[in-house]
Amino acid sequence: MARIDFHFNVNDKYEYACRLTRKIWSASAAGEPVRNIVMVGNTADLKKLDAVLWSFSPSDFLPHCFIDDEAAVDTPIVMTEDFVSPSLANIPHADVLIHLGMNMPKDVATLVERFPRIVELVTVNEAERLAGRERYKAYRDLGHELFNFDQSKPESKS
Repeated sequence: MARIDFHFNVNDKYEYACRLTRKIWSASAAGEPVRNIVMVGNTADLKKLDAVLWSFSPSDFLPHCFIDDEAAVDTPIVMTEDFVSPSLANIPHADVLIHLGMNMPKDVATLVERFPRIVELVTVNEAERLAGRERYKAYRDLGHELFNFDQSKPESKS
């Protein structure tokens, strides 16, 4: 069963997604392959995230692209608008899925089969908080164990 993490009370989801991605990507042990990450969100969020990924740290480079880019198969961080994009079948990414959006995935069983870790980012925006609560309930009702990381508490910041 997949590990599903809810990171909530996030003030800036783009900056937070960059820090979390850097942490996950750099956590690979020496000699081990880097962990592949798929980031799902709407077009506007992904374009903003793309810009922030290029500029958020002068000393870190997080190689990323959109899923339909010809380099996607070789790029460890891939962004897509759709949980079931046909292009997902063309890439080997199957480590971590980070969800920046508000919609519940339609086929959770397929996602948890492919991705052993799913991270849901929930901001302080009221609409996003309500949508996050609904996703939380839906995952719980499907029997998944959920892990919570409240970003308003200093000890849980990434």
